[in-house]
Amino acid sequence: MDLIVRLAAENRRWGVVRIQGELRRLGHRVAASTIRKILRAHRIPPHNARDDSWRTFLRAHTNTLLATDFLHVDCAVTLTRLYVAFIEHGTRRIHLLGATHYPTAAWATQLARELAADLEQTGARFTHLIRDRDAKYTAAFDAVFASIAVDIVKTAPQTPRMNAFAEHFVPTVRAECTDRMLIAGDRHLRVVLDQFVAHYNTGRSHQGHGMVLRAPDDDPNVIPFPAPIDRIRRRTVLSGLIHEYEQAA
Repeated sequence: MDLIVRLAAENRRWGVVRIQGELRRLGHRVAASTIRKILRAHRIPPHNARDDSWRTFLRAHTNTLLATDFLHVDCAVTLTRLYVAFIEHGTRRIHLLGATHYPTAAWATQLARELAADLEQTGARFTHLIRDRDAKYTAAFDAVFASIAVDIVKTAPQTPRMNAFAEHFVPTVRAECTDRMLIAGDRHLRVVLDQFVAHYNTGRSHQGHGMVLRAPDDDPNVIPFPAPIDRIRRRTVLSGLIHEYEQAA
């Protein structure tokens, strides 16, 4: 049974007969009906119902993928502020840009220019940007990224899971930060979001591709040794709303 599940999981385009043939080559004679029952019991769909093209694309380009989405935040005193969030797929690192009460295509394009300039200055190399079909993403917006050799990948209509990483950041920042605070105004909101993004990038573990539950800015080559509890220090963020922990020097 375990071998059947393994073959199906590692070769997602294999059907029942293909698995049956591979099992026979390995010395196991199993009826096709038995294989179907085992796959059904483990909720593994038939190969023709598993469209892995998008997942394969994400895996192949993980370290060179950017994704973007808009973040709406309500202030207690002022109107809703809109930000543009970009996330690096490989590290889950967030770039939070801009703030406006009146979002326009020109505003989004200007923020794209700022990010493109920053990426070039730091030497970061990305090949694709995933975005939805919001009207604020125009040809001018796409042209900014084309100028640094980044291809635009548009998600299909009503398919939020195609841009899951970027869209997941929005409820995360709300649940862990803005929904737990009374935002007094624009300046307060900017300070709060700056601190949260810094925490998100440097002090919050993520389950990214090959990240082994580390923060985006952690050095992947450094493996800390276990420290006794009396050498673990707590640092508060946003007046104690969030806690970070580190080993004492």
